[in-house]
Amino acid sequence: MLDVIVIGAGPAGASAALITAKAGKKTLVIDNDKSATKRAWVENHYGVLEISGPDLIEIGKKQVTKFGGEIVQAAVTNISKVDGGLKVETESGEHEAKHVIVATGFLVDVAEKAGLTTKPGTEPRVKTIIDVTAQGKTNVEGIWAAGTVAGVSVHTIITAGDGAKVAFNVVSELNGERYVDHDVLKA
Repeated sequence: MLDVIVIGAGPAGASAALITAKAGKKTLVIDNDKSATKRAWVENHYGVLEISGPDLIEIGKKQVTKFGGEIVQAAVTNISKVDGGLKVETESGEHEAKHVIVATGFLVDVAEKAGLTTKPGTEPRVKTIIDVTAQGKTNVEGIWAAGTVAGVSVHTIITAGDGAKVAFNVVSELNGERYVDHDVLKA
């Protein structure tokens, strides 16, 4: 059983997976390769002068795998409870983890099928979002949500930050104490 499965490799999902993988948690990202960021041009992301959405996504994926996270391309069809965690089903197989982070952008179909509570979205063109706590928890134990699907602004800088926030909360829960990660310049 994995520690964390992240559904979606856009800015929220890849950022979440980067944090969990770097924290040493067994992390799998399942991505359908349909992120809205793949159509974006980004000039409002702190620390980046300008970048295409596809390049931003590829760099995010490289960061995840650098720290041992795995990424598979598949569409998730269901999330359900199993002993000790959750099962995530795709059209090509199934995976189990203690925690799942849903970072599916505009898409809530699988979340609704899994019994997650949704509500009307507040951002333009975002019809429905998953109802989450300030920490990113949903109404189903072990399932979290981050990014646009969790109601934050669609801007990559904001969704990436939300993914990181939720991941720090997941790692903290797995560790049983608050987790932080601060790198320092090498001399």
